[in-house]
Amino acid sequence: MGWAIAIQGGAGDIPLSLPPEQRQPREEALQHCLQIGVEALQAKKHPLDVVELVVRELENIPHFNAGKGSVLTNKGTIEMEASIMDGRTKKCGAVSGLKTVVNAISLARLVMEKTPHIYLGFDGAEEFAKEQGVETVDSSHFVTAENVERLQHAQKANIVQIDYSTQPIQNGTKKENPSVANVDSQLGTVGCVAVDSNGNLASATSTGGLVNKMVGRIGDSPIIGGGTYANELCAVSATGKGEAILRATVARDVAALMEFKGVSLKEAANCVVHERTPKGTVGLVAVSAAGEVTMPYNTTGMFRACATQDGYSEVAIWSAS
Repeated sequence: MGWAIAIQGGAGDIPLSLPPEQRQPREEALQHCLQIGVEALQAKKHPLDVVELVVRELENIPHFNAGKGSVLTNKGTIEMEASIMDGRTKKCGAVSGLKTVVNAISLARLVMEKTPHIYLGFDGAEEFAKEQGVETVDSSHFVTAENVERLQHAQKANIVQIDYSTQPIQNGTKKENPSVANVDSQLGTVGCVAVDSNGNLASATSTGGLVNKMVGRIGDSPIIGGGTYANELCAVSATGKGEAILRATVARDVAALMEFKGVSLKEAANCVVHERTPKGTVGLVAVSAAGEVTMPYNTTGMFRACATQDGYSEVAIWSAS
């Protein structure tokens, strides 16, 4: 048994031809955030603190679809969402519809710790943020030129952009041969899972949602058991097409297979990703109480990173093969 951490920055049809100017900043950001998490675990911080710390950092990096990099709704507005869960206690918190909160993941934790509830959304969540004194800014802070361009492209093509570079869905069919420039719609989510040397587990996931999504749409990231889950056996953070993740209760199913069938973390995660969800829809990162790590995906690629106490470390996008 030892500590372990895994981070995801989104899964999708990420082209192997992704230009270095788009690939390298994300790889560097994942390495940076991984190092922050590793140092926190080495300093004996609780996994709940670690996953919040790492996801806050990811939210502050505009290369990812969360926080500062959040994509825009069909009205050109921001609606961020996030959730966090502690494995040992199963306490959890979630938020949706945030327009001004700098770090959605920290507000989700406050919902967990400061209210009798699990989930707050929209005006109620914003009011709670003000009451708690968390950092807020004008919503224009989150609107980047890149995401305005992505929205304009999506609206011109009459599409909802699912994830980083999935072929856009238009009139029920996939648009053929999209260019990298046209499909650079940011990643679906950011997330982090961690376990300490005592087997304590935690998971956190945050997102800006879909490009050109309907106002009020809620995805998998704030749904406990969908995009985020942790118990005494494992911690899971999922990414990809939110509706597919919700239908398959991806994060909870990994834990359930371990709990009720007694399979390993890797077996459970592979079963959920490769057998129980449609190809091209899902990826996840997960750690077990024993310090195991797995990062399967059934998409072309997934921005991901992990490290373990025994010295293993990895930052990757595509399969080594």
